[in-house]
Amino acid sequence: MSMMVLDKQVSVRQACKLVSLPRSVYRYQRKPKDDRGLMDALEALVVKHPTIGFWKCYYRLRRKGYECNHKRLYRVYKLLKLNIRRKVKRRLPQRMKQPLLVPEGLNQAWSMDFMSDSLVDGRRFRLLNIIDDYNRESLWIEIDTSLPSRRVIRVLERLLEMRGKPLRIRVDNGPEFISDLLKLWCEDHNIEILFIQPGKPVQNAFIERNNGSIRRELLNAYH
Repeated sequence: MSMMVLDKQVSVRQACKLVSLPRSVYRYQRKPKDDRGLMDALEALVVKHPTIGFWKCYYRLRRKGYECNHKRLYRVYKLLKLNIRRKVKRRLPQRMKQPLLVPEGLNQAWSMDFMSDSLVDGRRFRLLNIIDDYNRESLWIEIDTSLPSRRVIRVLERLLEMRGKPLRIRVDNGPEFISDLLKLWCEDHNIEILFIQPGKPVQNAFIERNNGSIRRELLNAYH
């Protein structure tokens, strides 16, 4: 179009009429979006949570009301060079000792924990055990070679549909339990996470006793 105007020495009006193009479209110039607010929010989020990656930043900002698609946010993310951040070793916050009380009813407190064992061919597998602390009922045993945080959340969502929501869940400091994904999910469902102190499994005695029964009566029975 521009070449036609320059080479043929015709007016813009004539050239637009020739190709049936509105002059407003020809003269349109895209206005760049102001990303300063998004950049400030993204930088503040990364300072507060230095270990989270792009997708967790995206979902957190969406939850805060920023209406941006992932392509725009990733462009800003790269512009700030956040895609080449050095990984920061996650340090566990200081855990306060929580009293292990027997609940007065169902769904007041659940406990979760992992176990591991191996198959005859040497492959390792894991078990995610969940119980209700009130009557020590085994609510779920999930078994697979890999059980990441997303899988833990999927199991919890099924349990909520079947049984209802607990007030709190007691766990240790394993990576699946301290993940931001599980933290956000519990916040969304108004469920409190109770972390035991590192290296103190006795503080989660209800699930530890359940694990011992599974080990004796199920896993060791076939060795």
